[in-house]
Amino acid sequence: MSTNRPDHVTWRHWVLALLTVGAIGAVMVRLYQVQIVNHEDYLEQAAVTRQGAATLPASRGAILDATGYPLATSVDTWDVYIDRFLWRDREKAAPAMDGLAAFLGADPGTLWSLGTSADNGDVVVTRQMDYGRGLQLEELDLWGVRLLPSSRRIYPEGNLAAQLVGFVGLDNSGLWGVEADFDHVLRGRDGWASIERDAIGRPIAFTQQRAREPVAGGEVRLTIDRFIQAMAEQALSEALERYGAKSGSIIVMDPRTGAILAMTSQPTIALNAMNLDDPDLDSLIKNRAVTDLYEPGSVLKTLTTSIAIDLGLVTPESSYEDTGAVDVGGYTIRNWDLRAYGLVSVREYLQASLNTGSVWLSELIGADDFYRYLGNFGLNEPTHVGLTGEAEGTFRSPADPDWYPVDLATNSYGQGLAVTPIEMLTAVNVFANGGVLMRPYVVSQIVTAGDVRTIDPVRVRQVISPETAQTVLGLMRDVVEGPDWHGARVDGYEVAGKTGTTLVSIPTGYDIDSTIATFAGFIPARDPKVSVLIKIDQPSGGLNLGGQVAAPVFAGLAEQIMAYLRVPPTRQLVAQP
Repeated sequence: MSTNRPDHVTWRHWVLALLTVGAIGAVMVRLYQVQIVNHEDYLEQAAVTRQGAATLPASRGAILDATGYPLATSVDTWDVYIDRFLWRDREKAAPAMDGLAAFLGADPGTLWSLGTSADNGDVVVTRQMDYGRGLQLEELDLWGVRLLPSSRRIYPEGNLAAQLVGFVGLDNSGLWGVEADFDHVLRGRDGWASIERDAIGRPIAFTQQRAREPVAGGEVRLTIDRFIQAMAEQALSEALERYGAKSGSIIVMDPRTGAILAMTSQPTIALNAMNLDDPDLDSLIKNRAVTDLYEPGSVLKTLTTSIAIDLGLVTPESSYEDTGAVDVGGYTIRNWDLRAYGLVSVREYLQASLNTGSVWLSELIGADDFYRYLGNFGLNEPTHVGLTGEAEGTFRSPADPDWYPVDLATNSYGQGLAVTPIEMLTAVNVFANGGVLMRPYVVSQIVTAGDVRTIDPVRVRQVISPETAQTVLGLMRDVVEGPDWHGARVDGYEVAGKTGTTLVSIPTGYDIDSTIATFAGFIPARDPKVSVLIKIDQPSGGLNLGGQVAAPVFAGLAEQIMAYLRVPPTRQLVAQP
């Protein structure tokens, strides 16, 4: 008997076998993923699809100030839902509607329409009900009314440090500030719980209950001292009103470590009256101390002076002949007051803040060394303070095709380049810290369930020698204490600092009617406990110079900080006979 079937395995058999083995392998891999790798995730998804499954929200961690006091924390609340499946039983739903409407002070008809619509599932009635009030509602045992745990963010210090602290949305995610930058630490991990229910929502006896406990979020401790922060905010608010200014920033730091004790910018946002639909929201939540670039003006003369001293080109007593103006590359540069001072020493040029003096020093230094030092001071890079949105300073150098020799001259007194307030103060802190550039930081500690991480001060680099730093600190002291009168003086304390005034940049050049007034300084001068930068944007009303506007703000704020820190006076308030 003959047959047409082959007695050997053909290629079709091999293809079929390989496809079968591949399919089995794919199934095994998928089973491994579902049952082993992603078991918990799929278990949670299955749980939340059953009637009675609920999310157990994690408690969001607190944001603390340097003393451990909460600037932002969470309190337990309830979200109230109507189970529309159960409200299909109109006989039981009607009295529940009346009871819920009476409790909430809501319109019964609105609740009835909400709870008896054709859609399935729960519908939210109100969010973040006070915890105690929620317990009262739960005791009413209203048919089809559910309460699920939730939380509400509160700010015990009100709107203090609003731009820095940030805000949390309804989804418990940070929207800006520390709330957003450290959201992964603060938010924790939600849990879930599931109880199987029958068709009318009753728990089924003897069924297995599954749950995963929530993991609370970690705590973030800031270097901000809430008392100093409050002083800085009040000082800035009063200054903007007094001088009719549009905006401003104040930063207070520990110059030895880089820890930020206060940071404020205005206009700002009200955390306790938040309107996320405000068209000006982006401007109000912006932390201008780290995001805004500006020309620092004569404050930068301290850096120019330190470079010349560090290179051994001058001493405080070196002098030049000031004629009131100097020509550079076809441009005439004049002193801010249009005066000529004759033979002037380095100390005197800095006291009088003469543009011609900084141009003289920049020519001695040369472009290569000048810009190399500016880079070492960190003026062309972010400070890495750890806050989103930080801008980095910028300046042209001879390597750039659009650089001209006059740039060296104008850059030497703080014009034609741009920095952020945090960048400028960080650079000036070098003079109070033995010539070392320290990285500024605003978070000192992160505490989670399994770890405590402490952020230590970071030494970036040695910029100038300790001797140069001490010399420039002394020159800055002479700037404030040397003249007969200076707006930054504080009774009982020696102050070191430097003012700055620059015109506001506009697309066509500079607005000659608008200035930025600044002051950066230390107190006490010989052993600085804090450094402070004051920046007032576009003051009006006749006073618009750094010495007229920013220096007095420093004096008032510094006096309060010294009293709060209990720093003994460094000189007698009244001369003894």
